[in-house]
Amino acid sequence: MSDAAPLVLDSVTQLDASSRGLVACCASHGGVYAAWYAARLGVAGLILHDAGIGRERAGVGGLDWLEGRFVPAAAVSHHSARIGDGADMLARGVLSLVNGPATALGLVPGMSVRAAMARLIAARLPAAEAPGAKDEARREITTDGPLRIIALDSNGLVTQEDAGHIVVTGSHGGLLGGKPASAVKADVFAAIYNDAGIGIDGAGTSRLPALAARGIAGATVSCFSARIGDGMSSWEDGYVSALNEVAIRRGGRIGHSTRDLVACLLESL
Repeated sequence: MSDAAPLVLDSVTQLDASSRGLVACCASHGGVYAAWYAARLGVAGLILHDAGIGRERAGVGGLDWLEGRFVPAAAVSHHSARIGDGADMLARGVLSLVNGPATALGLVPGMSVRAAMARLIAARLPAAEAPGAKDEARREITTDGPLRIIALDSNGLVTQEDAGHIVVTGSHGGLLGGKPASAVKADVFAAIYNDAGIGIDGAGTSRLPALAARGIAGATVSCFSARIGDGMSSWEDGYVSALNEVAIRRGGRIGHSTRDLVACLLESL
C-alpha cells in the first residue's frame, strides 16, 4: 500500500525495488516508456511531466497506458515546472492532464502537484501489477559512415561503449536536477534529444550547454516532429529545434531533419 510520504525523483530511472507500493512524482516525460518503467517497479500512483504533449500526444501517452492497468496517473504542465527536476515539479507543478483512475480520486487539471500527491497517498493504493517485457529500446542504425549511430528510447540506455559515436534518443533534453553530469553518461561524439516543448526556464534544452562544455555536439528535435520516448521517431521524424555551439560549428542548423543534421556532423570529421 502507498506510504505516508511522497517519493520525488528527477527521473523514473531512479526508481528501484524499494519504490514498490509508493506514490511517485517523477520528472520524466509522460510517455509509454516512462509509464512502463514505473509500473514494472510497482508504483501505486504516478505523476509525470507532459513534455509539451507533442506529436500524437506521446508526451502523455503513458497516462492512457496506466489507465488500462487501473493505475492513477497525471501529468504536469511544461509551462509550470521544469522537466527533469522533481523538486521543481513538487514546488511549482500544476496538473495539465489526468487519467480516469486519478479523476475518480479527485485529481483535476489545474490542481497543484502537492495537492494531487496528498490525494493519491491518502487513497492507500495497491502496487501496480508488473507488465510484460517491452520491445527492444536500443537499435543500431546502419550507415556507411565512420561512426556508429545508435537510436535509444531512453538516455539511460547510453553505455561507455557508445563513447565517440552518435546517440539519437527519445529522452527529453533537460538536465536531471540541473546537474551537468546528467547530460549523458559517456563522452559521445554527438547526442540528440527531444525538446519536450522546451517549457518553463528553457528546461527542455538544458542538456545542450552541458554537452558543449564537454565538446559534444548536442541538439534537440521538436516534440511536435517526433514522438518523445521513441528513439526511432527522433531519427526518422525529427526536425531540429535547438543546437549547441559545437553542433553549429559542425554545420548543424535549426530546421534540419535529424538525418540531415547527422550527415553534417559526419561531414565535419
